[in-house]
Amino acid sequence: MSAAGTSGPGLAPGRRFEGRTAIVTGAGSGIGRATAQRLAGEGAAVACLDVTADAVEETTASLAEVGAKAQSYCCDVTDQGEVRRVVDDVAASLGRPEVLCNVAGIGTFAHSIDMPLATFERIVAVNLTGTFVMVQAVLPHMLNGGGSIVNVASTSGLRGAPYSAAYCASKGGVVLMTKALAVEYAGRGVRVNAVAPGGVDTPLIGHFAIPEGADPKHLSRIVSPMGMSRPDQIASAIAFLASEESSYTTGAVLAVDGGVTA
Repeated sequence: MSAAGTSGPGLAPGRRFEGRTAIVTGAGSGIGRATAQRLAGEGAAVACLDVTADAVEETTASLAEVGAKAQSYCCDVTDQGEVRRVVDDVAASLGRPEVLCNVAGIGTFAHSIDMPLATFERIVAVNLTGTFVMVQAVLPHMLNGGGSIVNVASTSGLRGAPYSAAYCASKGGVVLMTKALAVEYAGRGVRVNAVAPGGVDTPLIGHFAIPEGADPKHLSRIVSPMGMSRPDQIASAIAFLASEESSYTTGAVLAVDGGVTA
């Protein structure tokens, strides 16, 4: 394990999560998988949640290969009963959850006039409601000893993005929900922050096909001259906010976007 100040891609600066239990949603791929790997590499016992059983089991297997303690759960974050059962099982088997990383998310590009209502509702349900459901299930454990919650928002929650009305609405909700929760639980041992990535090279990007007839001028608003980020670059920011290195930080939204919102 590298020392602080000498880390690179995939290398952790220390073992900031030694003896702690973390829950990561969307852990089957992309940012979620990278976050689970990062936290496990720094000593956390990690509960990996995803709706895709095979994918989340692959993540857990990758953690086991390096000696990390981890469990996988096939879980839909929009199902409150299922989420509460999983969180209770995590607490019983891995220990009281002290870290929650809400990474699970979906989205698509579409002309707003053409978007089916069911698609809009599902995006909001997973990205916004699912985040709240996870927070509500974990809070009783965190209020009994402290904890850190990191939500994954988006630059699309900080400024308008074309062909993304549902995604922007959901991620804008995550931003303000993060701030509301941070204010509500400040001084009670629970910190709540968010990371707002720009474009990230993950499987999710495949769902954002440019709709027919899209105006290319609009798309320049969401593209960084630095290109897309890697999942591990976002995971590094998540790990910082989840760790005690950010112990005086709550209600923050950290943009990791190659300057898109600068």
